[in-house]
Amino acid sequence: MTTEVSQFSNAGAASSSGSSGSTNLTSDFDTFIQLLTAQAKYQDPTEPMDNTEYASQLAEFSMVEQQVLTNDNLSVVHQQLGLGNMASLTGWVGMEVRAAAAAQFDGTNPVNVAPNPAAAADDVTLVVKDDDGKEVNRITLPVSAEPYDWDGTDFSGDTVAAGAYSFVVESKKDGEVILSETAEVYTEVRETQMQGSDVVLITETGTAILATSVTALRDPNEEVV
Repeated sequence: MTTEVSQFSNAGAASSSGSSGSTNLTSDFDTFIQLLTAQAKYQDPTEPMDNTEYASQLAEFSMVEQQVLTNDNLSVVHQQLGLGNMASLTGWVGMEVRAAAAAQFDGTNPVNVAPNPAAAADDVTLVVKDDDGKEVNRITLPVSAEPYDWDGTDFSGDTVAAGAYSFVVESKKDGEVILSETAEVYTEVRETQMQGSDVVLITETGTAILATSVTALRDPNEEVV
């Protein structure tokens, strides 16, 4: 059974933004302390700083400090959310996810490819490439999003060696390429990791893909109806 996956909220962008904001505020905070210290140290003793003005600056100092602490706390929360997302996705290990990535051909079983050609195209070609990026086959497809099973053959019709293969869908109109993009395939998840603030999935080909790029999920042990 295949389960469509909706894009879940990723704390990555917010965490990155929070980290940048915290860095800027910390810099402003340190600068403010230096200016305030210098002002107090070098003020004219015959004309000391007005108490009201000094109190106002101390209030600003306190506000900046609170902003820094708030951003630090938000950064910790974002990291925890990222770890929570990773923990929730550990159940995907051993499952097959559909994403724009390379697929593992075992030398026998076909690879299911999910093309998404441009609707305006009048000619669609599936370009099969090996792990080194070398083209091994070009297959004409209908202008349709219907899945296609690549049987593992090359230009000569011979079965290629087992390994990782990627699939690029070229959409043409009047002989010109109007869209070229990597097709989605099913690949098994071997591991989940945190890379920075992003949750990534390590596939059977060793490729790291963002969890948010997954569009479907299925159990390889269940019979596809």
